[in-house]
Amino acid sequence: MRRPALYNRQHGKQVPGGGSVKAKIAKLLLVVFVLLICTVSLLFTSSATKGGAAGSAYSSEINVEKLWRSADSGGWKPSSAPRSDWPPPPSETNGYLRVRCNGGLNQQRTAICNAVLAARIMNATLVLPELDANSFWHDDSGFQGIYDVDHFIKSLRFDVKIVEKIPEIHKNGKTKKIKAVQLRPPRDAPISWYTTEALQQMKEHGAIYLTPFSHRLAEEIDNAEYQRLRCRVNYHALIFKPNIMKLSQSIVDKLRTQGHFMSIHLRFEMDMLAFAGCFDIFNPKEQEILKKYRKENFAPKKLVYKERRAIGKCPLTPEEVGLILRAMEFNNSTRIYLAAGELFGGERFMKPFRALFPHLENHSSVEHSDEIPENTQGLLGSAVDYMVCLLSDIFMPTYDGPSNFANNLLGHRLYYGFRTTIRPDRKALAPIFIDREKGRKAGFEEAVRQVMLQTNLGGPHKRIPPESFYTNSWPECFCQTSPKNPADKCPPDDVLEILSSQLSQENGDPESNSTSVTDR
Repeated sequence: MRRPALYNRQHGKQVPGGGSVKAKIAKLLLVVFVLLICTVSLLFTSSATKGGAAGSAYSSEINVEKLWRSADSGGWKPSSAPRSDWPPPPSETNGYLRVRCNGGLNQQRTAICNAVLAARIMNATLVLPELDANSFWHDDSGFQGIYDVDHFIKSLRFDVKIVEKIPEIHKNGKTKKIKAVQLRPPRDAPISWYTTEALQQMKEHGAIYLTPFSHRLAEEIDNAEYQRLRCRVNYHALIFKPNIMKLSQSIVDKLRTQGHFMSIHLRFEMDMLAFAGCFDIFNPKEQEILKKYRKENFAPKKLVYKERRAIGKCPLTPEEVGLILRAMEFNNSTRIYLAAGELFGGERFMKPFRALFPHLENHSSVEHSDEIPENTQGLLGSAVDYMVCLLSDIFMPTYDGPSNFANNLLGHRLYYGFRTTIRPDRKALAPIFIDREKGRKAGFEEAVRQVMLQTNLGGPHKRIPPESFYTNSWPECFCQTSPKNPADKCPPDDVLEILSSQLSQENGDPESNSTSVTDR
C-alpha cells in the first residue's frame, strides 16, 4: 500500500486509489518491456550454453560429402624446387657426415631431413643415415630395409653428395680408414653450430658422427631455400621400398572397393597415456602399469588427471572419437582404417566405438600377408600405416601434440594436395565431454559441431607455434602461378633441366644431365 504513495510523491500530486489510468498503462508497458528483455536474454544464454542450438542451425551444418574431397587450395600448389640460385654440390666436399637417427619411424624421418640439410650447410658428403631401431622398435631393418636407397641418392643429387659408407683411402699401397669423431649436437642447434664447431671438427678429422640426431637442427630457419630442401627430402626423396608401397596400395585398393574410407591414428596407447598422465579412467592394476612406465621413461612431474583432462591434455578415448564423428554426421556405414599399436585397456574401450562404427579395419584385417604379422610393431608395419593414412580420403589424428606420426602425416597430406584432415580441438571439446559424463547431454552434438567447424580441415593456413614445420610447410613449400607476393611465384617449368645442366658443368659429366627424377 505504500508503493503507490511513493510513486505519487515523486510526481508532486496525489492520485486517489493508487494512480490515474495513464499511470497504470505506463507501469504495464514498463513491465512488458522488462519481461521482453528477460526473455531475449534467457534465449541468448540458452543458445550459448547449448553451443548455439537455437537460431544457428544453418551455421552448424557439416557437409560430409564435401569432407570426402580435398580441402580448398586457395590457388596454392605444392612446390619445393629452388626458386633462386642453387649451386650443385661441389666435386670436393669438406668431409663426411654420419648421423644416428633415434626414435620411431617418423622421428627418424625428420632427422633424415635435418641430416641432408646439415650436409648442405657444411658442404659435406652425407653417409646414408643410420636408423637406431633398437631403442624403440627392436627392429633392425635399417635405412636399406625401409627406404629406396637408389631413389634417395639420385633425387638429391642436385643438393648433396650421398654415399652408403665412408670409403677407404688407398695411398702408397696402403689402405687407411677414416674414423669419424663423435659429437653430440645441442637440441635444436642453430645453423651457426654446424658452420663453426661441427665444421671445424670435420675439417680436422675428415668425418664427424652426430649422435643422437633427433631434433638436433632448429626447425624455424629464416631461409626459404633451406626449408624447401627439407620438403624435397621428406616428400620426394624418402620413398619406401617397392614391397612396402605395393603392400600399402593393395590395402588402399581393398578399402576403396566400397567407396571412400577414413583413417584414424588412434593414439590410445600405453606410452602416450603415461606421458600425458591420464590414469584415472583405468582400473588400479592398469594405473600401476602406467605409473611404472612413466617413472621409467619420463621426467618426474606432478600430474592431476582432472586438471589434465579439463585442458585437453589427454588423448581422446575410442568412444570420444566415435562421438565426434557421429556429431559430424558420419553414419555407421563409414569405413575406418585404424593406425595404432596395441590399445591400452583392451576391448572394453573399443566396444563403444565399434557399436557406433562397426566397419573398423587395420592392416592385418585387410591384407592377409606373411610380411606384416611379425612387423606390426616394427618399422614395416609403421611404414604401411603411414602410406595408407597418406592415401586415405580423410585422416584424423586423436593426439597430434607430441606424436611424430600424426604431425608428419598432417604435413604430408597438406603437401599431397590439401587432403582433408579432421583435427579435434581437445581443449575446446573437454568441457563438452565432461558435461556429458555428468548427465548433461542436451545439445551435445550441436556443441561438438560448433567446435569442429572452427578447426582447419586441411587447407592452407599460417603456421603458428607450437605447430611444427613438418606439420605445416606453408608457405615455403607451396607456390602460386599468379601470386600477390613475388616470393610465392612458382619456379619455371624447366627448373630440373637448369639444375641438371649446372650439375653437369660442375662434374664435367654429360650423363648427369638427366631429369628423370620425381617432379619437385
